[in-house]
Amino acid sequence: MSDGSKKRELTALQAALAAEHAAVYGYGVVGGRIREGRRTEARAAYDAHRARRDVLARQVKDLGGTPVAAAAGYALPFAVPDSEAAVRLAAELEDRVAGVYSDLVRAATGDERATAAEALREAAVRAVRWRGESVAFPGLAERAATVAPSASPTV
Repeated sequence: MSDGSKKRELTALQAALAAEHAAVYGYGVVGGRIREGRRTEARAAYDAHRARRDVLARQVKDLGGTPVAAAAGYALPFAVPDSEAAVRLAAELEDRVAGVYSDLVRAATGDERATAAEALREAAVRAVRWRGESVAFPGLAERAATVAPSASPTV
């Protein structure tokens, strides 16, 4: 791997890690507001994002980087006063995570690319489950105008 591609992959890994930190935080909010019937689903998503976060931190270290730390808090994209808003937040979190994983798919090679593609697929499937409908190409840059940058301290 050339230095340039290693740097691109490390940058994309750090962005994905930052997005996973934000998703873990966001699912804490979702879990506190979601109705009883969907709590198991929220808990499974929370656990999946924690696991991905840990894998990404190891990958960053393997490339010689220092994993980006989680922020102390994150600004939510909208108020989450009830279960309906919690479901919308969960779908938004998954859309944002899918976006950064699409960037990682472009930057990575080999097994890392396959892992990123799997993470993108998982986020897209969770988004469909939360939203009840799908988008044509989850994670594509064309959708970036509607999704805030995920490496910022915004959930």
